[in-house]
Amino acid sequence: MTADPARALPKRLLIIDDEEAMHDSYRRSFAPPRGPDAPALGAMAAALFGADPAAESPGFALTHCRQGEEAVAAVERALADGAPFAAAFIDVRMPPGIDGRETARRIRRIDAEINLCIVTGYSDFSPVEISKVAGPADKIFYIAKPFEVAEIVQTATALADRWQVDRALAATRAQLAEQIVQLEQQAAELAANESRALHLATHDSLTDAPNRLAFLRALGDRARRPGRFAIAMLDLDRFKLINDTLGHLAGDALIRDVYAILTATAPEEAIVARLGGDEFGVLFDTAGDDAATMACDRIIAACAGTHRLFGHAVQSGASAGLVVVDGAGVDPLDSLRRADLALNDAKRVGRGVTRLFDETMDEGIRFRRRVEQGLARAVERDELRLVYQPIVARGELEVVGFEALVRWDSAIYGRISPAVFIPIAEESNVIHTIGDWILAEALAMVARLPQQYVSINFSPRQFRRHNFVAHVMESAQRAGVAPGRVQIEITETAIFDDAERAAETLFRLRQMGFRIALDDFGTGYSSLYNIRKFALDSLKIDRSFIDGMGRERESAAIVHSIIHLGRALGLEVVAEGVETVAQVQALRLAGTSHLQGFFFSQPVDGDVAVMLAERRVLAGGAAV
Repeated sequence: MTADPARALPKRLLIIDDEEAMHDSYRRSFAPPRGPDAPALGAMAAALFGADPAAESPGFALTHCRQGEEAVAAVERALADGAPFAAAFIDVRMPPGIDGRETARRIRRIDAEINLCIVTGYSDFSPVEISKVAGPADKIFYIAKPFEVAEIVQTATALADRWQVDRALAATRAQLAEQIVQLEQQAAELAANESRALHLATHDSLTDAPNRLAFLRALGDRARRPGRFAIAMLDLDRFKLINDTLGHLAGDALIRDVYAILTATAPEEAIVARLGGDEFGVLFDTAGDDAATMACDRIIAACAGTHRLFGHAVQSGASAGLVVVDGAGVDPLDSLRRADLALNDAKRVGRGVTRLFDETMDEGIRFRRRVEQGLARAVERDELRLVYQPIVARGELEVVGFEALVRWDSAIYGRISPAVFIPIAEESNVIHTIGDWILAEALAMVARLPQQYVSINFSPRQFRRHNFVAHVMESAQRAGVAPGRVQIEITETAIFDDAERAAETLFRLRQMGFRIALDDFGTGYSSLYNIRKFALDSLKIDRSFIDGMGRERESAAIVHSIIHLGRALGLEVVAEGVETVAQVQALRLAGTSHLQGFFFSQPVDGDVAVMLAERRVLAGGAAV
């Protein structure tokens, strides 16, 4: 065992006494053993302590002072030289100078770390009195005169060792305090970056208005509360003509002017958002159809008029589609769709007007009902099938997993997009029938693959089933599939509707060995604080951000922020919708861990997926 270099240094002691005989006693006490008895003493020390103390310690370096003022000056010099005393042995009576109590007080004021030992045969001062002026009490000790050699040596050894330990502990605490400050600074920077990224994700860069994502979030929150509210969608009349004739800068200036008008004329506490291009959304509480229509008419009137754009007088106006709904339970996306249908009708019948939605505008409602009825029989008619899209690692583009995607080829309506039928299924119990079929098929596929996992999408309604964890586990056991080769893929909506329950569900799934992925990350309600609460393995960046990376600074900033967040939390980051070499290069440089998209392979059937899995590495560029 190697000795600590710090312990190899002499232990500095300060002896303060006005009697020369006492100084001689100290010298003899701390002198190394001499004479024929020294080997016997060494053997005794070895038997008691396991080693010869003289072999590990160089002994003590003594500094002798006859008066208190001399000792105080010695302490000052020792500190200035960077060689402080570990302990001071102080006599109480030292005429004609200051006494031991005052000496201890002054020394303590100079050196807060030194250990003080009061050595006296008198009781001039009680320990309490000395502690009051030279404390703390745990750094003051007492020895009565006359002292034994062993007593003084053992006390000095203990105090010197403690002094070294205290200094090491103080250095460690200072280092920890510095590290804590650094961590707090890093946390503050991360929080600031998150705040900036969140603002970029939820606000329009041109007007700084809430964007479509923020509007949908506000609409979803409002739809959970009772009471009537209105959704108005507006776009500008002849905006394309202004852009084409005066240029995009003039078009941008007009967009900013119109947003200012909307915020000034919208009902109190209304949310005004730019949904994209020249389209705006307004969300506000209302007493009914008439009141909402009047509010929209005022907005339309305010937008009509002349705008000065770079020295040009431009006539502009707006049209609005309006839907009034009762809260608590309505479908926010369907309500927004109805407002959009009303807007289309307004532009069709005449610009500069407000159109209130009615059922005749929505032939799609009847279509949704027919789809729902067809979905109820799709499983038994064998109309559903799964396809699999590879997920590749960034380095060698190795296939590590597949995402299972459902397709519906209806005997009546032909091929129907999942974007159409999945939301309809989610609104009814049909989603559970379809979801159970997808789970069984995907687990069967896992058994066919060499080693890759299969990622299975679960809707919010499935995730909220009371027996969801047990159902997934039992299904995996029946299929003979290890949980580690199954990834549960859920959206932010599924977990943030009931965050506490979702956190418990995800924790249980992770305990059982399942992988957890958060799909379409960046489009929902996430924050750094919330993400930390959930047991996750990976974040999947929504394809809309990947698609916008080359065109929009905001999308690139969001992608980089998500990648850095995932890496900081020790999560995989999967970029979806990768379609070009430029996207692959940019994402690999940014540090994303996994890639998925048409650049590597379109979704393929099970047999082709097995072939790709056995091939193991995809070079990209339309593997299939």
